Amino acid sequence: MTQSPPIPLPPPKERRRLREAASLTRAQLASRVGVTDETVRAWETGRSTPRGRKGEKYAKLLDSLGDEAGMTPDQDGAADSDDPEPAPGAVLSRGTARARRKTAAPDRKRPAAKDRGRGPVTVPDRSRTPVPHGHRVILTERPRTTPPRRPDDAVAALTPDQAFDALYAFCAPALVRQTYLLTGRRELARESVERAFQIAWQRWPEVARDRDPAGWVRAMAYECALSPWHRFRPRYRHPEPPPPDAFDRALMDSLLKLPPSYRRTLVLYDGVGLGLPETAAETEASTRAAVNRLAHAREAVAERLPELADPETLHWRLVELASVERLRAAKPSVVRKDGERRARFWTRAAIAFTVALIGTTALTVRTAPTHYEPPVPEGETVQGVPPRVAPGPLSESERKLRAKLRKEEQRGPVRLLPQPW
Repeated sequence: MTQSPPIPLPPPKERRRLREAASLTRAQLASRVGVTDETVRAWETGRSTPRGRKGEKYAKLLDSLGDEAGMTPDQDGAADSDDPEPAPGAVLSRGTARARRKTAAPDRKRPAAKDRGRGPVTVPDRSRTPVPHGHRVILTERPRTTPPRRPDDAVAALTPDQAFDALYAFCAPALVRQTYLLTGRRELARESVERAFQIAWQRWPEVARDRDPAGWVRAMAYECALSPWHRFRPRYRHPEPPPPDAFDRALMDSLLKLPPSYRRTLVLYDGVGLGLPETAAETEASTRAAVNRLAHAREAVAERLPELADPETLHWRLVELASVERLRAAKPSVVRKDGERRARFWTRAAIAFTVALIGTTALTVRTAPTHYEPPVPEGETVQGVPPRVAPGPLSESERKLRAKLRKEEQRGPVRLLPQPW
């Protein structure tokens, strides 16, 4: 029995782009094809190849989606072939954004921020939202649109400063919101993200060559935010003001009561939109452990807030909770200068400590005895000690006192009391 040949399909990147252009979630597309969400995720990431009748149905559906959106891989994918593929859940591509603006209906708008969370604690219906479930908008910081480049234009290489500034502008605002979900503290979230980028700037050759620089910085920011040493800082012993909305406060309390590993897994999978293998790798756990942590975290949140039992609803509530706070990130030039200043400070401190240690060692060597003095052996007469002086003769009063003491000496426990002369 031979396997059926692979069905001609667009590349994985184009498959996901076609689905996004049609405003379909993975669950909706999976229901049309008759497979699970994880199967569609595997097809879109290239981990597996569609085969059989399901694969033919998937190919026909993608073809129809491309005709409806008026976009083919040659038309849109070629224009963006020079740009690196973003991390899962990071931002939508420029081609997808253009197709989304063409196909999105005017009535598909999310409720305004001022109308959110008012009245009874209910979860609004977001089935008509154009943003697919596979792309978590916690990380949606859309880059500034630039005019298309002509093929004959010379592409100048970015300097390290420019590359760092671009990465910071792309990731920092979203990372601050994510870190706020992990810690519940606004200032700590901002400091953790800035510290992560400062470390990235110190190790920039390593970060620039990494396959996923945004993931490298995100992992470092999470480590800084969840460090147990923050509990010893005086300013973090007092809680910060909670969110104004009652439902947001309940959700934040539920997140903060989760163990840090469960909280981090929930934010990465349901907030950022990473897959289970990527979530497990970033949390330094096995895939099975990541699945168990995610399941327990969802159960704990659903137990406190039954309205969030649906993962899609939980995702949107996390988005709203992270977006309700005005969390600002510093400018990239400020972060770079602070990192360089910190590096200079610790370098000078290390040099000063080394110089002090060398000076102390030199002083000890200078003042230490130059020869060995053996101890005096036992039993040998010690020379140079003055002889003991014998007691002199007693005076008249001392002789009278001695005679009186000898005369009145008694046996037993009777106490000898002095008597007047």
